[in-house]
Amino acid sequence: MVVFLLVLVVVLALLGGVHWYVWRRLVRDVTAPGGLPRRIGTATVVVLPLLSLAALVSARAGVPFPVQQVIAWPGQMWLAVLLYLVLALVVGEAVRPLLRAWLARRAPAPEAVPAPAAVVPESVPVPAAATEPLTEPAPAAPDAATATPAAPEGPAPEPPADVSRRLFVSRVVGGTAAAVALGTVGYGTYGVLRGPRVKRVTVPLAKIPRAAHGYRIAVVSDIHLGPILGRAHTQRIVDAINSTQPDLIAVVGDLVDGTVENLGPAAEPLARLRARHGSFFVTGNHEYFSGADAWVDHVRELGLRPLRNERLEIAAGFDLAGVDDVAGESEGQGPDFVRALGDRDRARAAVLLAHQPIVVHDAVRHGVDLQLSGHTHGGQLWPGNLLAELANPTVAGLERYGDTQLYVSRGAGAWGPPVRVGAPSDITVVELASKQA
Repeated sequence: MVVFLLVLVVVLALLGGVHWYVWRRLVRDVTAPGGLPRRIGTATVVVLPLLSLAALVSARAGVPFPVQQVIAWPGQMWLAVLLYLVLALVVGEAVRPLLRAWLARRAPAPEAVPAPAAVVPESVPVPAAATEPLTEPAPAAPDAATATPAAPEGPAPEPPADVSRRLFVSRVVGGTAAAVALGTVGYGTYGVLRGPRVKRVTVPLAKIPRAAHGYRIAVVSDIHLGPILGRAHTQRIVDAINSTQPDLIAVVGDLVDGTVENLGPAAEPLARLRARHGSFFVTGNHEYFSGADAWVDHVRELGLRPLRNERLEIAAGFDLAGVDDVAGESEGQGPDFVRALGDRDRARAAVLLAHQPIVVHDAVRHGVDLQLSGHTHGGQLWPGNLLAELANPTVAGLERYGDTQLYVSRGAGAWGPPVRVGAPSDITVVELASKQA
């Protein structure tokens, strides 16, 4: 508990510091104190992170689903915008002094003002009357306290040139950073809402018989149905998969971010998946945040066959196995490779469905020929791929581990903000190739 509280304090402090930095560069440095633009900017920088926090915790807090949908868009999108705002502003820190120096060199040098010439007064003869004594006293000088000051002449003084340059540079750098962040997030959002592209990968397997040469498995992972991605998203994925006319469909986890009650209608198009040898499903870590057993029952009703640490023989001549996700260990479930693969005929090729790539070493020990996984999203938001590489043996694509090949899909949806940058969503058609062909 103490460790959790310490981590929470560090995270909140980091988020507070990041938002202060954004406020300083995009609000304080470019607006006048007390003005309406500054008040609006300050309120925005306060409200948006609160919406983000609400979007992240609303599902677990039992907030009604329609309310989750309302706060999800601004709350989740701000997280993506914040990431690229900070990256752009940090790059802008290196640009600021260069731009100020360039402006200073281009500024015209101030003109020298010649000193006024001294005026020598001419002697004036004093009239005789001036030498006579005065009969009346001279009027008293006005009191300095009651004297009316003379009105200033000419226009108000302009601010120093250096201050004007700093304001100009701040507005140029801040405006450019905002444009870059919004443009990047906008394009990344379009990529997700448009739907995943279909990729095709050929995987040669030594044990696949000649009859299975060209066998097509459509692999889809990380659909992430939730408050933002709903039924239309599912329908786009189903249409894309069916258009490839696969022999078998593998849904390898993280189908949902929510309960069957809230997202059951969004998943209904999965009932229209079509493949010669059927559609199969294994759990991902997000199913265990959403009621895994209820979702397993629901996808079964939709016509998909869940593989929960089990195996079956495919008529084409290989074994298909599936294991529960490692997140299930917290509920007494999790992957059981002995149960799924322990007593099989190793002369036959084995294809394993497992959500997380990290179990590939267990797959190697149990003689799996090909493991199909997801989970990583390919990093989803650059430079998130660098972090994903630290936690996963493979982030995306096909790699070999001993006698086992591992293919990792980037996924068809997105977690959190519906944005992908540098990691486009995909559905992969894996075509098995027999070396006997």
